[in-house]
Amino acid sequence: MFKLTSLNLNGLRSAATKGVADWVAESAPDCICMQEIRVQASDIEGRFEEMAGLKGHFHFAEKKGYAGTAVYTKHIPSEIVVGWGDTEFDAEGRYLELRFDTPKRKFSVISCYFPSGSSGEERQLAKFRFLKGFFPHLLALKKEREFVLCGDINIAHQQIDLKNWRSNQKNSGFLPEERAWMTRLLDAGAEGAGLVDVYRMLKPETTDEAYTWWSNRGQAYANNVGWRLDYHLATPAIGALARTEQIYKTVKFSDHAPITVEYDFTL
Repeated sequence: MFKLTSLNLNGLRSAATKGVADWVAESAPDCICMQEIRVQASDIEGRFEEMAGLKGHFHFAEKKGYAGTAVYTKHIPSEIVVGWGDTEFDAEGRYLELRFDTPKRKFSVISCYFPSGSSGEERQLAKFRFLKGFFPHLLALKKEREFVLCGDINIAHQQIDLKNWRSNQKNSGFLPEERAWMTRLLDAGAEGAGLVDVYRMLKPETTDEAYTWWSNRGQAYANNVGWRLDYHLATPAIGALARTEQIYKTVKFSDHAPITVEYDFTL
């Protein structure tokens, strides 16, 4: 089995003080994809090159203390792709792809951090630019190789993916345009990308237990007023190999919960 975890850390150094390395050692994934690491190369040296025996690979944002992605893995990648070719968003450290290719297989693990539009119109427009450019990238990648994209997508796709869907229909993360983008991404028809929302394939109807993010305002976490923002998005052949999922709601390294999926193959 290939055990793959995704986790938005809201800061690698902050999560480290809360014991993330011990948790990774205990849960023992083959790979863990991290988003919003908020560090630079100088912060990694001598401290975060490895975690629980897994070797780290990184895409740093140019702006200090901002965004960034990482993948820690027990396997040696055949190639590392830093960024997806968009100048604006590659500067924010939002995409890291590790390829594990063999003569018989082309397979990638991707850690991706989608922009949030919640801070205002300017960032929402940036989010729309990201979505517009990222769709054809994923479409082209799917034609070439199998992959799993793990990430903080910052979109709750369906009404069952957040607690208060009625009052959030005009808020970033549940806008009609964002939801339509997700629908198209998962559409297997001619107009879609045909990717698989792995969690929803395994758990098509869960609501309260599906959430991976809670606002720091009020008693959102205590009352489980959450959103499902963290995903495994896989090509169909890989999605079909997903066997188990787990969202670790009681693990609090950030305002996001880790999500792990076990796939019935090995690297």
